[in-house]
Amino acid sequence: MPDITPTTATPPTTATPPTTPTPPTTAATGTPVYVIGGGPGGLAMAAALRERGLRSVVLEKSGAVGASWRGHYDRLELHTTRKLSALPGLAIPRGYGRWIGRDDMVRYLEDYAEHHRLEIVTGVEVTRIERPAEGAETGTRWLLRATGGRELAADAVVVATGFNHTPYVPDWPGRDTFRGELLHAAHYRNARPYSGRDVLVVGTGNTGADIAVDLAEGGASPVRLAVRTAPHIVRRTVLGWPAQRTGILVRRLPRRAVDRAARRMVPMTVPDLGAYGLPRPDSGLSSRVTEGAIPVLDAGLIKAVRKRKVQPVAAVASFDHDKVVLTDGTVLTPDAVVAATGYRRGLEELAGHLDVLDERGLPRTHGRRPATPGLHFTGYTNPISGMLRELALDARRIADALDREDRRRRRGRGH
Repeated sequence: MPDITPTTATPPTTATPPTTPTPPTTAATGTPVYVIGGGPGGLAMAAALRERGLRSVVLEKSGAVGASWRGHYDRLELHTTRKLSALPGLAIPRGYGRWIGRDDMVRYLEDYAEHHRLEIVTGVEVTRIERPAEGAETGTRWLLRATGGRELAADAVVVATGFNHTPYVPDWPGRDTFRGELLHAAHYRNARPYSGRDVLVVGTGNTGADIAVDLAEGGASPVRLAVRTAPHIVRRTVLGWPAQRTGILVRRLPRRAVDRAARRMVPMTVPDLGAYGLPRPDSGLSSRVTEGAIPVLDAGLIKAVRKRKVQPVAAVASFDHDKVVLTDGTVLTPDAVVAATGYRRGLEELAGHLDVLDERGLPRTHGRRPATPGLHFTGYTNPISGMLRELALDARRIADALDREDRRRRRGRGH
């Protein structure tokens, strides 16, 4: 079996050996808990396990922690507050401000890995999780197949490869004939290349809204925003009160009650943009969240739409060489199209054969409840209360569950 030697992050690509004792491995086989993914979820998980005296090894396919954050557009800021976005065991520095920017978030993740002395292996991608073959002498529940022919025996595995894993672009008719520039939002960095150009942004989630505003402020013109389903838009803060705190308060309330309250409260702070082509949605805010559609937290979209710097238009129906045909029959000839059309989780090849995913490719269970004994998933929901906050809570819950299981095994082995 090829060797895989973890280092302690300082940051991971230039790590030095730990000066503190390595935590014990799990009792059953002496193997560490393998955490797949070196983003916020994976790092939080490893830190929570270390706090409980369990050794973990983070396997990250890229060359450094926080790879997805490094690739986001320059303008990106968290829509969750600094205080409610910290991972277990390390606050985010006050100097980063209330709304954390992309570069500061990457710096925080690097500091987090170093602060907790996490064991991280970079450049290793786990491609498949399997049960050991019948009769195999591994004595463990899982066999991880990874790049370089590696086979890693594991008794406990936590999958934390991220909600935004694989960029998704719809297979629009005629898409391959488009003569302009077509890129997914994952590959958009800033507005400089688009100054003075006609750009169509497709998708009205937070990413699409941010990129449309960034383009308008950066000199692109015209900037259009293709809307398939009108989004709920809420102010990021109202009189200093962040929308995230409201999301936390109402998350466990009945969906209909939240829908009714939102219909009354949102119009008090968000103007009706129907005259500009962006009407209020018919469905309830909480109902949309349960379908996976988080409200757009306004960071300039309302102002840009009212000033007609961003022009909402109908959804994309098809492409035709230099033209984009919309569902209302409108024909556009943009220089560039930015598809802010979301991501797929990319779990099918990794774990689809284990009967732990639903028809959408999402884990049937996540958090402290294992999908199957010894296999946990974290970070595959998009909660209204904030992704990072929920990752932190999940990490503690999963670590507690694995710690209890390890203690039971130790007692059973007479340790």
